[in-house]
Amino acid sequence: MTIKEAILKTLDDINGLTNYMDVYNHIVENGYYDFKEAKTPASTISALLGDFIRTGDTRVKRIKETGGTYSYYLTKNEANIGIDTLIEKTTIDPKMTNKKGTYDERDLHILLSSYLKNTDIYSKTIFHEQSSNSKDNHQKWIHPDMIGIKFLNLQTKVSQNFIKAINRVDTFKLTSYELKKEINSDYELKKCFFQAVSNSSWANYGYLVAFEISDSLNEEMERLNQSFGIGIIELKSNPYESKVLYSAKYRDLDFKTIDKLCKINKDFEKFMEQAEKLLTANERYVTATERELEESCDKYFQSDTEMEEYCKKKNITIDE
Repeated sequence: MTIKEAILKTLDDINGLTNYMDVYNHIVENGYYDFKEAKTPASTISALLGDFIRTGDTRVKRIKETGGTYSYYLTKNEANIGIDTLIEKTTIDPKMTNKKGTYDERDLHILLSSYLKNTDIYSKTIFHEQSSNSKDNHQKWIHPDMIGIKFLNLQTKVSQNFIKAINRVDTFKLTSYELKKEINSDYELKKCFFQAVSNSSWANYGYLVAFEISDSLNEEMERLNQSFGIGIIELKSNPYESKVLYSAKYRDLDFKTIDKLCKINKDFEKFMEQAEKLLTANERYVTATERELEESCDKYFQSDTEMEEYCKKKNITIDE
């Protein structure tokens, strides 16, 4: 029996959530594998359990519990151990909710802006509390957390009429991003997903972005993506390791909603004005106008050192 086979056998024996130390002890007690050549066998088990997740091996799943530790289980045993109920309890644990030093959702924005910048997307945070109707609950799900624009074929000679420019589908694409710290249950996924649906109705593409997503939600994420076209991005502390789990589907722009957002939110209006300037700029002003747009966008990391220092300062777990 190989060491991975021993891990799978142990997870099947336990038939529930378990940690790497319990897996290691079970293997030793039952003689499933001889660790005589391993200097740190428990650490080896921990690393191999992580490999199942990192390589996308669907036989094993994990959830993040209170205190930041991971528990593992066999996917085939998911129904037997009541995983949704366990995840719900973990999510609402008051100790986790009130944990000192936890980061704010907006602390993740620079991670996303760095990831987007690396794919040539200009991005901007939209502060919904600055909208003229910020206290109107009926408008709660109209604001995206962030917006992005990618110029696909920016030419030197472009129309001076913005309406003509925006009707050229080969010129640019607008994307809306709904950003969450974590999504641990089916209920949370649906709530966040349909918030993203609502907030991105105006854009070419809509994405739900989360820093932590439970592996048990893969099938439901795929179903929702296929049904409604909203993409899903798993954000990493090293933003360049972030992954598009499901791509968003293209839609035509909703100009009425864009106009409404411009009227109620100055951040949104300014971003659109800067994009318009670049699309309609005279050839000799393109470079300067592009620089002006970039200066108005969200900041992004200039180096890995800056990224690591930021994550430590904000208590954001650095991916190993």
